[in-house]
Amino acid sequence: MNKNLFPTNLDKERIMKQTLKRIIRNVKSINGNSLAEFATTTALMATLAATAAPKLSEMSEGTKAEKSMNEIDKILTQARNHYQTTADEEGRGRFPGQEKYNVHVGDYTNEQDLLDDIDSTSDAIQRFDDADLSKWRSVFGISNAHAPRPTNCAVKNDELRTKDKNNKTVYNGQNELGHDEWLELFAENTLASKYQDGHFAYAVIAGDNTGTDSYPPVLYVIDVENAAAFNNVIEP
Repeated sequence: MNKNLFPTNLDKERIMKQTLKRIIRNVKSINGNSLAEFATTTALMATLAATAAPKLSEMSEGTKAEKSMNEIDKILTQARNHYQTTADEEGRGRFPGQEKYNVHVGDYTNEQDLLDDIDSTSDAIQRFDDADLSKWRSVFGISNAHAPRPTNCAVKNDELRTKDKNNKTVYNGQNELGHDEWLELFAENTLASKYQDGHFAYAVIAGDNTGTDSYPPVLYVIDVENAAAFNNVIEP
């Protein structure tokens, strides 16, 4: 049997020493300028990475904000179409979720109270878990598989109402829930917020009166990620 085929421990040690010597020679052959340039380049890359990360994060947040507002505009566009259609077919325009033009959707009976909740003050709704979001109704439904309501968010689903703002019985036969009407308007497609804790919600301030004294309902739409920052309104 040829013993050279099976290196001994001494042979392995000799091979290792030779390898180390070769590595050291290679390192020594690199001139000082190359090492300095390498170190400088590495430092610059680290600095750029540290500087760019926050900027990229800001750009990402800006993109989300822009996308959120664009989606809200799409919701308002469909609401405007729905209002016009119901005005032609039912005699008075209404928004999704309204049984009649003079019925509120959500818990706001006074528009100023709503505005106070979405203005830029510290008391406005700026978090998805704000308790005042219980006054708002989900656009596409709180259990929608494509855009579920965030955990700990108080937004509710629309519910049927049989009385208008004057406590008179509603007779127009409209019995669809708001989130169902919204889905119909979007051909069963859901618009989802780009924010992890985002969700689109709405509220309608009822219209009232008749003839020259009449005034239309007003629709507000928000992203619950920050209702004070992401909201828009349509008043026919």
